[in-house]
Amino acid sequence: MSTQDQARELMAQHRHHDEHLHESMRSRAEAEVHQNHPADAHTQEQARELMSQHRHHDEHLQESMRSRAESELGAADRAADSSQVQS
Repeated sequence: MSTQDQARELMAQHRHHDEHLHESMRSRAEAEVHQNHPADAHTQEQARELMSQHRHHDEHLQESMRSRAESELGAADRAADSSQVQS
């Protein structure tokens, strides 16, 4: 498997894990809000805000990982190109 394929696979696995975590947290937050304070609009708004913050953090993390992977792939490609030129 090439380095690019490995990077794509790792990014896909991370994204899948984050989506599962996000969905699990959302479900738990909704269940707790409904169980403890079914009519508490303020609590529901706080839960939505926390989920929004978490989603933003995940998006930033994914972008950072993508950028790092692209940098590493670029460095690997440049190294491979330079070794071919020297041969």
